[in-house]
Amino acid sequence: MRLFKSIFTKSYHSLNNTSASPLVSLLKSRSVIRFSGPDTFKFLQGLLTNDVKKFSELPSETTSYVPTPNLPSVYVPPMYAAFLTPQGRFLYDLFLYRKPRTEEKLDGSGSGPGSDSGGDLELFADVDSSVLDELLQTFKKYRLRSKVEIDNVAEDFSCWQWFGGNLAEKSKAEEEPEAASVGWGSGVDHSAMSSSHGNDVGWQWFKDPRVDCLGFRGIFSSNEIPPLVEYDKETNEQNYRLWRIENGVAEGSTEIPKGEAVPLEYNLEGLNAISFEKGCYVGQEFIARTHHRGVIRKRLLSLVFLDDSGKDMEHRVSPGSEVINTASGKKIGSVTTALGCRGLGVLRLEEAFKGSGSLTIRGQDDIKVEAIRPKWWPAEWFSEHQQHGAVA
Repeated sequence: MRLFKSIFTKSYHSLNNTSASPLVSLLKSRSVIRFSGPDTFKFLQGLLTNDVKKFSELPSETTSYVPTPNLPSVYVPPMYAAFLTPQGRFLYDLFLYRKPRTEEKLDGSGSGPGSDSGGDLELFADVDSSVLDELLQTFKKYRLRSKVEIDNVAEDFSCWQWFGGNLAEKSKAEEEPEAASVGWGSGVDHSAMSSSHGNDVGWQWFKDPRVDCLGFRGIFSSNEIPPLVEYDKETNEQNYRLWRIENGVAEGSTEIPKGEAVPLEYNLEGLNAISFEKGCYVGQEFIARTHHRGVIRKRLLSLVFLDDSGKDMEHRVSPGSEVINTASGKKIGSVTTALGCRGLGVLRLEEAFKGSGSLTIRGQDDIKVEAIRPKWWPAEWFSEHQQHGAVA
C-alpha cells in the first residue's frame, strides 16, 4: 500500500507539470458494448439525452474528423450521453463511437446509412463496468420489437484515456482546424503513421467529447496497445480518476449516483451530454423544464480537503459526508466522491464561494473544505445565482 501511494503521488504530481509527457490509462472501470441493426439510431434516439442521429450524418466542413491514408477515411467524433429514469434522474453514462467506414452514401430517400431503410450499422459504447449486467438488461427491456442487437464485447475491446501534461494545449496547436482525433491524421503526428497502418479496424484516439482538458479517449482491440502510447507512460487508472476529479468531472453510476442525481446539477449539459433540440427521450420532460426555468442553484464542484494549517488532508473524508458552512451552521451540500485529499461535491453555489474559508465536514471540524470552480465552466454558471432567483 505504501509503495502504491508513492507511485500514485509521483505520477499524479507529474501531470501538473506542463512540460511533462502525458500519461495513458487502461480504464478497467469501463466495459465496451455494441449496438447493431437497422433500428439502432431510432432505438437509442428515444432513450438517450444526446442527439444520436448525428451519427447518421455525412461528415461536412464543420464535422471534426481526420482522414487517414490506407485506412477507413470517414471518422465521426464520439458522443457523450446519459440514460435517465422516466423521472429525469441519472442512470448510466455512455461514450458512443461510430466504427470508421471507408465509404458513406445516402440512400434514395436521403436517409443516412443504418436508417430504417436498412444497412449494417454498428455503434459501440464504453459504459460503467460496475453496472454492466444491469445496463444490458435495461436496454433489452426497452428494445421490444426494435431491430437492434445489444452485445457485450468487453473481451474484444478495451477503453483507454490519454491525459495530463500539456496534452490539451499541444493538440490545439498541432491539429488541423476542427480536427478532433489524433494518431493517424495528417497534421497531427506523422511519426506514428507507420505503426498505425496495421490496424484494419481503424480505431483511434479522439478528443474527449466532454471537455478538452480531459485529453483523449478511445476504444481499441483488447489484444493490442493503442498508437502513440510510450512504454513508460502507462499509469494506474487512479491517476486518471484523480485528474478528472481535479477538473470537476464525475463519471459512471457511482460518482453520479444512479437513480438520484439530477443531470443538470452534475453539469452534464456543460459536458456535451444533453441536446435541447432533439425530440423526446426517457426523462426529457424534467430536463427541459429544469433547463428553461433558469438557474441551477447547486452544481458539482471540485473539492480540496485541508487541515487547520492549510496542508492536504488525505483519506479522512468519505462520500456522503455533509459540507457545513461554519459561519451559518447550515449544510450547503454533500461530498459525492473522495480520493485522497481531493473530491467532488454537489454544493449550493452562492454559499460555496461566499463561504470560502468557513467550509468544513460535519463532525470533523479539523478538516477544512475548499470549493474550486473548474476552469472549463461557462462564465454564466458562476454568476447566474447572483443575477437571478434560484431554481427550487
